[in-house]
Amino acid sequence: MRKELLRGEQVIVITRQQPRMLFGPVLAFILVPAAAAFACAWIVKGGPGKVLPVITSDWTQWLVAACLAIVAIVLLGYSLPRFIRWRGIRYILTSGRIVARFGMLRRRDWQVPLAAVRSVGIKQSLLQRILRSGNISLDTGHPAEAVLADVPEVGKFRSFILDAMAELPTNVRFGPGAVPAAGDFDSFAGPVDYPDAALPWDMREGGRDER
Repeated sequence: MRKELLRGEQVIVITRQQPRMLFGPVLAFILVPAAAAFACAWIVKGGPGKVLPVITSDWTQWLVAACLAIVAIVLLGYSLPRFIRWRGIRYILTSGRIVARFGMLRRRDWQVPLAAVRSVGIKQSLLQRILRSGNISLDTGHPAEAVLADVPEVGKFRSFILDAMAELPTNVRFGPGAVPAAGDFDSFAGPVDYPDAALPWDMREGGRDER
């Protein structure tokens, strides 16, 4: 069954984690096939036989197959799962709440009403400061804080949250409903024109940040 936004609710920002977690997988995706291609060419030219005379030409197809198997293991067992994991994480800010969604095949999520948020904090490591990302913690008065990990342009994202909190209606509540699934947000209007084209977020039409 299709899930919908709450009555009167608008999507402001949709973003994913800062893609620094893809550095290793992308590097492996580039270097491992290149190294395997070089190794296969060396094997076909008889390189192993020059190093170890016991290795004859009969070994060639098996050595080439071993190189291809290593490439498949690295790409399918290391690079692809990490890309899928990053792709499956979404942080969604609406005019009424913050939603974090995780996973593509097996999904889970949590959501925090903006009206329940007391404060919005930022924590950054040295690398995160260099990349202008960070972790946003939402204080709701409960013992465990809700944390959005590795949010890109973390300072601006927090300002969006604070602005949305400031514009919450004092005497109006959203009607019954549910937060849309990750794919359902894509059915809304596309990104609007925004001055900073480099922002790593999808700005949705009808949101407060339409400028």
